[in-house]
Amino acid sequence: MNQKKERKRIGRVQEINRFPVKSVLGESLSSALVDSRGILGDRLWAIKNEDGKFGSGKTTRRFQQMEGLFKFKAKYERERDIPLITMPDGTEYRGDQERVNKALSELLGFPVTLAKEESISHFDEGPISIITTSALKMLSRDLGEIVDSRRFRANLVIQTKATGYLEDEWVDRLIQVGESVTLKIVAPLQRCIMVNNPQEELKQDARILKTLANNHAAMFGVWAKVERCGEIRVGDEALLLE
Repeated sequence: MNQKKERKRIGRVQEINRFPVKSVLGESLSSALVDSRGILGDRLWAIKNEDGKFGSGKTTRRFQQMEGLFKFKAKYERERDIPLITMPDGTEYRGDQERVNKALSELLGFPVTLAKEESISHFDEGPISIITTSALKMLSRDLGEIVDSRRFRANLVIQTKATGYLEDEWVDRLIQVGESVTLKIVAPLQRCIMVNNPQEELKQDARILKTLANNHAAMFGVWAKVERCGEIRVGDEALLLE
């Protein structure tokens, strides 16, 4: 007979964030649907160069570092799979308009297109990224000032009471978020120079990554895959399943 897993409360959902276009600023949500791919529509699009590489904060086999991506914003409106792209001057383009490619190319300084995900995922690591307020407190203490959660572009920010990298202990374990969603924590997240980059009113700050590298092997947060789909809301309880 299967025994029901014990549940340990670890906190509540403080933020839900979705990034329709990879490596571009996204949107804060009060609720979100979660399917096997992650938060519905998250990083479904990316900016692609002529070599077929996608815009990112780092250069790899699949990705190309592109300066200035944080100057753009993306959100979904009525048609959930077509993003609305906001340029630095406030001009908006639908993601399926040809002129969005011209505008992005002119501002980035080389030819690009906005491309929807096909057979290969746009994710760096996995479907859902998570950080805690406990980890933010720890990093802020090490740095000597408050660190804004936006620097880490996490899908979920879990409000917790302690100080420390609590999520490190969740690897290979299950977390339930809200009434239905279950996530399997897979691994810590290795951070890159993107955490230093300016966005909105946040200024360039090279100390962020350096502090993480010195104190926590440049790791911050964890990524998870979806075990059970459903809907999550800000304020939902997050439970560690023992």
